[in-house]
Amino acid sequence: MTQLQAAQNGTITEAMRRVAVDERVDAAQVREAIASGRAVIPLNPAHAHARPVGVGRLFATKVNANLGRSPTRSGKGDELEKLRVALDAGADFVMDLSVGADVCAIRQGMLDASPVPLGTVPVYETVSRLDGDVPEMNPDLLLQVIREQAEQGVDFMTLHAGLLRAHVDMAMGRVMGIVSRGGAIMAEWMARNNAENPLYTRWDEVMDILAQHDVTVSLGDGLRPGCLADASDTAQFAELDVLGELVRRCRARGVQVMVEGPGHVPFNQIQMNMERQQEICDGAPFYVLGPVVTDIAPGYDHITSCIGATAAACHGASLLCYVTPAEHLGLPDAEEVHQGMVAYKIAAHAGDVARGLPGARDRDDAISRARAAFDWERQFELAIDPARARARWLKTRACHGDPTDDHCSMCGKAFCAMRTTRRIRER
Repeated sequence: MTQLQAAQNGTITEAMRRVAVDERVDAAQVREAIASGRAVIPLNPAHAHARPVGVGRLFATKVNANLGRSPTRSGKGDELEKLRVALDAGADFVMDLSVGADVCAIRQGMLDASPVPLGTVPVYETVSRLDGDVPEMNPDLLLQVIREQAEQGVDFMTLHAGLLRAHVDMAMGRVMGIVSRGGAIMAEWMARNNAENPLYTRWDEVMDILAQHDVTVSLGDGLRPGCLADASDTAQFAELDVLGELVRRCRARGVQVMVEGPGHVPFNQIQMNMERQQEICDGAPFYVLGPVVTDIAPGYDHITSCIGATAAACHGASLLCYVTPAEHLGLPDAEEVHQGMVAYKIAAHAGDVARGLPGARDRDDAISRARAAFDWERQFELAIDPARARARWLKTRACHGDPTDDHCSMCGKAFCAMRTTRRIRER
């Protein structure tokens, strides 16, 4: 029985109880959110030692880290190191997006090492198994890969089932066309074969596999905009309408489902995009990449995107997919994984504070009290990146030899506003 089926039958599972404890909500509320489809707990029973993590507006906003080798760079050891870095920085989910050789072994290594839910894009492995410089996706092999990954323990899968033949021409007039790897693969198959998306036509078969293993569907947005000029266009929203249909079909089959969202969106369009998805997909958890709010900052897209991610978390997103400084430039290294994760933990937390999630501001208030008291150790303990905060403080520490440590090098002792405030209070 899937988490959704159990919730619909009135059962509170152990996974729901653990999520309730982590989120500081009542277990009955968790069950109700799962039963309605407005929350999911991606948790394949075959993923040993994985802990349940809830995704939905009832809970704190979560962050996913994309990992995985490219055809030309990295391997199993490198990706396991990146996984460690992502987990240390607070990743709630990870995705293995590996392509090329040894993808099954890389994924198994990640499953063994990851205590958080792990996701994949099965069409990547499907194409990686085929020969040729530009291999053609094989629908039968794709379903076989979905089954094998489900049996292996994958917790959630991105499936580009909402991109239909009629949508492809809509995207060809864009500046960037189709920027989703999975979306482009499916679109080319449809164009070559003059046939409908096989994931859409064989959706019931896919559901049979995923229901058996309680794998959560992450409905891929194959027509997500890849630049500001393509945002919120006819192609994007035509696919979104189909994703709404697929959400209803998943729920009817007892399969948990969330929906993936746009990559590049002007800041003033983010709220509309979040609200439109919530309406069309009946509150299904929204999983967004950024959005990136400007196209001019390669090398800094962890910043351009976490600006959009904060707004997305405020207005409707439940899961943020991080973007690293390597976005648009190459495969991220471990340090860039760390930078992307920290940026997105900040964005997720800021979004939770903005939407008034109970308890979200407790940490902010605690660190503010520590600052007022010049309690540096407490500040580092509460910081999102304690090691960096401590190292930066030590770099220009003002109070060497002074046990009070009651000012920093920015203002010095005489001009420190907090010291002045303390004197005023004492009077």
